Amino acid sequence: MAAEGLAARAAAVGLLGAVLAEGQLMAQAVADGQGPLAGLTPSDRARAQRLALATLRHVEQADKVLEKHMRKAPPRVVQNALRLAVTELAMGGAAHGVVNAAVEIVRRGKRTGHMAGLVNAVLRQVPENPFDGLAVQKMPRWLRQPLVHAWGREVVAAIEAVQAAVPPLDLTLRAGGEAPEGEVLPTGSLRLADAGQVSALAGFATGGWWVQDAAAALAVKLLAPQKGERVLDLCAAPGGKTMQLADAGALVTALDISGPRMERVRENLARTGLRAELVVADALQWQPEGLFDAVLLDAPCSATGTIRRHPDLPFVKDGSELAELVTLQAAMLDRALALVRDGGRVVFCTCSVLQDEGEAQLAAALVRHPALRVERVEIAGVQPEWWTPSDGLRLRPDYWAERGGMDGFFMARLVKG
Repeated sequence: MAAEGLAARAAAVGLLGAVLAEGQLMAQAVADGQGPLAGLTPSDRARAQRLALATLRHVEQADKVLEKHMRKAPPRVVQNALRLAVTELAMGGAAHGVVNAAVEIVRRGKRTGHMAGLVNAVLRQVPENPFDGLAVQKMPRWLRQPLVHAWGREVVAAIEAVQAAVPPLDLTLRAGGEAPEGEVLPTGSLRLADAGQVSALAGFATGGWWVQDAAAALAVKLLAPQKGERVLDLCAAPGGKTMQLADAGALVTALDISGPRMERVRENLARTGLRAELVVADALQWQPEGLFDAVLLDAPCSATGTIRRHPDLPFVKDGSELAELVTLQAAMLDRALALVRDGGRVVFCTCSVLQDEGEAQLAAALVRHPALRVERVEIAGVQPEWWTPSDGLRLRPDYWAERGGMDGFFMARLVKG
């Protein structure tokens, strides 16, 4: 029997295994030419990713539903097939198709075929709206605890509620470019609740916009580049901020250590008709010919502010890399300050909700560089309470919760004395 959508569902189970059992980031599993998505049509690839991401947002609830009907956890592949099926049912999937597909996936497994009957029996007992009354999925302790300490349990619960929902798609519009219909956010980004295939949207082929979370777009607004200024974009890939800078008329040098990732920047610039000098190099070693008027540093970080779009992160990361990242961020910020002229400005930002990668980095930089000045600027749509007492901009996923939230970021504009 070939259940409708079986290929996409089987691939989704494979993606769940790559993340939950093998510790791979979703992006790694998706990019693997021999991985779960190998040989799928574009539509099945997209559907498999959507299903896997949805399931990762609800692993905790799915397990609570399933534990009522099983004495012990089944093998991982079977467990992931069940998690996927329960999540689909909670999303309103047709029970007949969902159950049959899960049974067939398990039946075809070399080591799981004998458990097809169990899967059928368990899923036939799952009630309608299986997640009703269950708390949303919590962040892991290593991440949740410092956030509770910083903002309290109510705020953390609100962040987790945003992370449990499928996020909308945000676009940054090129000046005068064609764009699809959507909600214009207070800060100027365009938000689409149900975008569908990105490349099919109005304005994609003509380079009228690029995908960029509304929070991420604020870093360039904070830098406020002027036409003709020499601006360096450090850690530039995949190029959203590079394109913002170029669209503002700046003379942009975009630097990234990854050649393959820089190819994405090149492709995005070509599609939008914008220009920048691209450099593949280590930011800590690279020597430019002269100093810049401004530098934008989107530093490597834990990416914990992006869980609403990347729900695989809590299952793959454990916080062990944090100390190394904090050290690297400080070194890169010092390097950015060395590359800007006196009186020039540096915007430091991280897509992290952890204060060690934001507020604490700013405080430490001011100690290392006593002549450094933090500057607050007016940005349309930014609420006064988003600014910290030290004039940094702290963005949280629960801001604009009724609109779908935003990525978590910290950013600060520094003026070199």
